[in-house]
Amino acid sequence: MMYQALLWLSFGGPERPEDVRPFLENVTRGRGVPPERLDEVEQHYLGFGGVSPINALNRAAIEAVEAELAARGIDLPVYFGNRNWHPMAEDTVGQMARDGVTSALVFPTSAYGGYSACRQYDEDILRARAAAGEGAPELTKLRQFFDHPLFVSAFADAVRAAAADVDGEYRLVFTAHSVPVSADRAAGPPSEGGHRYSRQVAEAARLVAADLGVAEYDVVWQSRSGPPQVPWLEPDILDHLDALHAKGVPAVVLCPVGFVSDHLEVVWDLDTEAKDRATELGMGFARATAPSGDPRFAELVVELVREHLADAPVRKLSDFTAAGCTVNGAPCAVGCCEPAQRSRT
Repeated sequence: MMYQALLWLSFGGPERPEDVRPFLENVTRGRGVPPERLDEVEQHYLGFGGVSPINALNRAAIEAVEAELAARGIDLPVYFGNRNWHPMAEDTVGQMARDGVTSALVFPTSAYGGYSACRQYDEDILRARAAAGEGAPELTKLRQFFDHPLFVSAFADAVRAAAADVDGEYRLVFTAHSVPVSADRAAGPPSEGGHRYSRQVAEAARLVAADLGVAEYDVVWQSRSGPPQVPWLEPDILDHLDALHAKGVPAVVLCPVGFVSDHLEVVWDLDTEAKDRATELGMGFARATAPSGDPRFAELVVELVREHLADAPVRKLSDFTAAGCTVNGAPCAVGCCEPAQRSRT
């Protein structure tokens, strides 16, 4: 198939203080998040001037991908659309249709499976195509890439750089965004949870640790936002720092392996809350950067594109199924990555 464009599909973030509350309401619509939790998170954003770094990071990454495409002689314009804030995916796909694009690839800014990390991007595609109407382009979503060698090596080098700032011994701790346990279990039919988010995060952590030659490490979770009665993946990063301190661990190096860029959840949950907790405990602290600014990330994206344009080989370091590639938002398997059941209590 001939593809005429690449849609960069991301989460979105506010770029002015007055955008913060409507953005958060978009993010949490239908999820039962208490208003007081939105008040709390709103203050996090306002503490950074009401601006999330995610859009700027995405634009920088898009520029790097455009340069990499050009260097490889690939004529593929890159469009930018978001789920929760401007530029909205619906508007972007509408513009693609007006520009005469009839078939495009989609790069979702998540490396993993699961509902929020994968299937929700399929829903974004469905919604955007519906908004564009009859002339909507056919959209083929690129696959998950948590085990791609460039993703792994970029994180490994970022850990090495962070560890250089820590004196003496440290514990390596991988973090990813927590999700409801019920959503994590809804991996669907593809054998034994091969699409399951938590298993993929654990595998990515194992691969990065292996690259580093580190035998012992931890995988923990951050950024939970749901009602307290709903079980989410644990342990939480702050609780884990307390536990490590109780064991006499002198320092930590955090690796946000669940994220592709240093957006506000990383900056707040790790660089602010976790760092402050480590300081209170007298623990050394350093954080590895996420890979979106690494030249290897642009190379990775173009490799995923070339799997469709030039039948390039699928490069991956795990035995997990190369999943997540979908057409026009149709799920890759019946029942795969279903959303969590909402609590009625």
